[in-house]
Amino acid sequence: MTNPEHRTRAHIAMFSIAAHGHVNPSLEVIRELVARGHRVTYAIPHLFEEKVAETGAEPVLYRTTLPGPDDDPSAWGTTLLDNVEPFLNDAIQALPQLIEAYEGDEPDLVLHDIASYPAGVLAHRWGVPEISLSPNLVAWQGYEEEVAEPMWAEPRKTPRGKAYFDKFTGWLRENGVRKTAEEFWGRPDRSLVLIPKALQPNADRVDEKTYTFVGACQGDRAAQGEWERPSGAERVLLVSLGSSFTKQPDFYRECARAFGDLPGWHVVLQVGKHVTADDLGELPGNVEVRQWVPQLAVLKKADAFITHAGAGGSQEGLATATPMVAVPQAVDQFGNADMLQGLGVARHVPMEEATAENLRAAVLALVDDPEVARRLATIQQEMASEGGTRRAADLIEAELPAR
Repeated sequence: MTNPEHRTRAHIAMFSIAAHGHVNPSLEVIRELVARGHRVTYAIPHLFEEKVAETGAEPVLYRTTLPGPDDDPSAWGTTLLDNVEPFLNDAIQALPQLIEAYEGDEPDLVLHDIASYPAGVLAHRWGVPEISLSPNLVAWQGYEEEVAEPMWAEPRKTPRGKAYFDKFTGWLRENGVRKTAEEFWGRPDRSLVLIPKALQPNADRVDEKTYTFVGACQGDRAAQGEWERPSGAERVLLVSLGSSFTKQPDFYRECARAFGDLPGWHVVLQVGKHVTADDLGELPGNVEVRQWVPQLAVLKKADAFITHAGAGGSQEGLATATPMVAVPQAVDQFGNADMLQGLGVARHVPMEEATAENLRAAVLALVDDPEVARRLATIQQEMASEGGTRRAADLIEAELPAR
């Protein structure tokens, strides 16, 4: 697939935000592009400088106003406008920083996470191709009518909603971009989708001329460390709500109550930075509490996974053929939970129903069901055929301007 003309060294610029769920999915793709001899610069706030540098890319640092992964989740607010306004405000203040940083060092191609609005403006300004890297589901034919329009109907009627769209449109026009806000953030010219097609709703209605599913680009994650299954543990359960919405001590207590001292079970409880083991009180000896774990390493040896159903965790569960109980917390996680349940490899348990009794029943039913194991094995094989990191790098090289 790769055109030999494109194998000469190019400058590829990647843009993202300081969030694990937006940075992690693309890191192996960046590493592969560097290994192929390209110069990759990566615009990112300082918090992720070291993680980016480990790939061989050159971090280009900018100041951000977005809440960080260590901030309290309440910083994101509770309404749709609460959630989206910070991204626009951050893009407006970040754009001048990035223009200055790349002055005289413009790239041949722009890659960007879906939440990095300055990237599209910069690609237009420089007249270079751009490729969106989507870490979660993408729009299908009919998405606007079925999802976007109903979701935005009420906010659009409010003065605040009108001001938001006026501000967005004004910013685009000031920078010569003629797209509407919805087209700009939701309809890329070219996109690589970094999730397996199995997780995409209405996959048969996705325009494959625009979107290409390359599946999980995970790498071996050896740098994150290993995890060993304790001797005597017949079954292992990993519990993780990701990196952002982790301030849930009551939920963790229910998980410990569900599996504490259950014969043969060992529980790995990842609680994030907002909860400590002391907050959870006295715990059974088979419950291991960590702020962070090398998730993929644990899942390779786990028998079940209680997850918030983020895109990263969902596909890691599928890639390791691990049955899942999905307890979504925000945004796309609810849809992912339904997709996983629809695939027959998970149970969707709403947070308000996540009692010890319900969690235990769901996990035990999944791990004892041979049909769940069969479906997971099938999906695991399908994911392996999607190409992953190497295919993503091939497709990116194919978009480079010919030398």
